[in-house]
Amino acid sequence: MNLLKTLGELAQTSGFANIHVGQIVMILIALLLLFLAIVKKFEPLLLVGIAFGMLLTNLPISGIYHPEMWAGAGDINYGEVLRHGGLLDILYIGVKSGLYPSLIFMGVGAMTDFSPMIANPKSMLLGAAAQLGIYCALILAVALGFTGNVAASIAIIGGADGPTAIWLTKILAPEKLGPIAIAAYSYMALIPLIQPPIMRALTTRKEREVKMEQLRPVSKTERILFPILVTIVTCLVLPSVAPLLGCLMLGNLFKECGVVDRLSDTVQNALMNIVTICLSVSVGATTVYYNFLAVDTLKIIVLGLLAFCFSTVGGILLGKLMCRLSGGKINPLIGSAGVSAVPMAARVSQLEGQRANPSNFLLMHAMGPNVAGVIGSAVAAGFLLSVFG
Repeated sequence: MNLLKTLGELAQTSGFANIHVGQIVMILIALLLLFLAIVKKFEPLLLVGIAFGMLLTNLPISGIYHPEMWAGAGDINYGEVLRHGGLLDILYIGVKSGLYPSLIFMGVGAMTDFSPMIANPKSMLLGAAAQLGIYCALILAVALGFTGNVAASIAIIGGADGPTAIWLTKILAPEKLGPIAIAAYSYMALIPLIQPPIMRALTTRKEREVKMEQLRPVSKTERILFPILVTIVTCLVLPSVAPLLGCLMLGNLFKECGVVDRLSDTVQNALMNIVTICLSVSVGATTVYYNFLAVDTLKIIVLGLLAFCFSTVGGILLGKLMCRLSGGKINPLIGSAGVSAVPMAARVSQLEGQRANPSNFLLMHAMGPNVAGVIGSAVAAGFLLSVFG
């Protein structure tokens, strides 16, 4: 055996000999995201997996992910994927089928208390107003030359809801899934930095100091009926949103009914953790260098930031109007919590309220718009899907 010849052939078939400069750039970006997730704690539960999936998919000739298998609009050969696909191809089936985002929503529902919204139904209006960024970003994306389906996928970033963004994008614009998911989760992690300057700029100190009355107690019957009735009404109006909203409400029913504690615990912990791993790594796999390293990616990142800002503005402006109409009984800061990032956005409202008035406790009041934003973003996704799907 010719040792030198064997070593030469090994070198030629190694990743070092076949790496593209774009792959090197993507590996560096993956390392940066890992740094932000691990050291800076930017949405680590998802960003660690996304970044590592990005790292894996951009390692040359590993055969771990084949984007060409997913290039078709609706004619995916899943048998071919299972027989000849790599590990990440198989995991990606859960994204493409919508399984992972729906199961994530089930876990979110099981961990969410809808009582603040039930006790104060007006907070649903704030959750709706905070979807303003979705529609502003949609208009801007179309103006920048994106097609309607891609523009809708970019716009949903404004809902501050990662699973919803993934669910809609995998249907309308799967080739943009990587940058849209990264933008959505990155900006969700940056909410404590993005929102406070906007909140202070749009409100007066007197408005931020407003103390709100304690919410009324919500009965167990109300908490059980709520997810059932919301599912029926919303899915009759927008059938396309049934997978997301149905799973969200099923998870909440597990939590509130009190007779399936084991299921509720499983959904909140074991199932949620397993699905998070599969979802994050497979989403990261879509960030192949020749799709990700493009001008469109930069546009998506900018539009995502604008969408978050407009959503915050929409919630606060309606909060100011409600403050005036109520004679100063509603603190407009809770309007910014209408984005879907639960419970981070509500905590930001609480912190800003206490900064203005140390005796102010807005957290439970802000949770009303916050959980309304979860429903609002899902409904917005269903509407966009019905229009552009």
